[in-house]
Amino acid sequence: MYIEQQGQGSEVVLVHGWGLHGGIWGDLPKRLAAQYRVSVVDLPGHGRSRGVPGPDDLPRLAERVAQQLPASATWVGWSLGGLVAMSVALQFPAQVARLVLVGSTPRFVQAPDWRAAMPAEVLTQFAQELAQDYRATLQRFLSLQMGMDAAGRALLKTLRQEMFRHGEPDAAALIGGLAILRDTDLRPRLPQIACPSLIIHGGHDRLASVSASEYLQAHLRDAQRVCIDGAGHAPFLSHPDQFRKLLQDFL
Repeated sequence: MYIEQQGQGSEVVLVHGWGLHGGIWGDLPKRLAAQYRVSVVDLPGHGRSRGVPGPDDLPRLAERVAQQLPASATWVGWSLGGLVAMSVALQFPAQVARLVLVGSTPRFVQAPDWRAAMPAEVLTQFAQELAQDYRATLQRFLSLQMGMDAAGRALLKTLRQEMFRHGEPDAAALIGGLAILRDTDLRPRLPQIACPSLIIHGGHDRLASVSASEYLQAHLRDAQRVCIDGAGHAPFLSHPDQFRKLLQDFL
């Protein structure tokens, strides 16, 4: 699994979301590396880890990632990466000194007792469409992450350019990631996460609702939450200066 490391100091780990790779963080790693030792992960099957087989269940994926990263780090997880970071905190608490959850949720699909999510049929449709039109399906998923105003369209263009910069992700990794998004429900285990946590959420997030971030804050043992007005699913791209300040203040 590819991990890019730079800088010296306290450990910071950045974990990207479904279908993308570590390059999506832009210049954030370089800026953080002035004060911290930053590890940027490409999850198995994604980006520069293309060809690296990955498990399609969250506990084993979290274990695979944790084995290659330093102990006592601040884990910053975006979207699917937030699930990975939470799972590492649950399975290997010594690995995670602090937790930053960006556009994340303990459960990505709806249930009778959980409406703060997307319908399961949406992920099922994505899985079916991957086999028919790989690139179009990935780009449609990206479009859900951004608003359709001028700023949203510009960010969507950036995401689309970044998605394939290191080659196309493995189909098996994409299908496995969708299975994790569909099947994972961390709600019962959230109170077991004891480390300090920061939740950063976009006020216009269409993939992980604001109410999901409120649930995280209420059920994690030591959590603070910031909702960035006007941001969608990727506030580190739409509001980079505000995001970086929140992160550095927390660190």
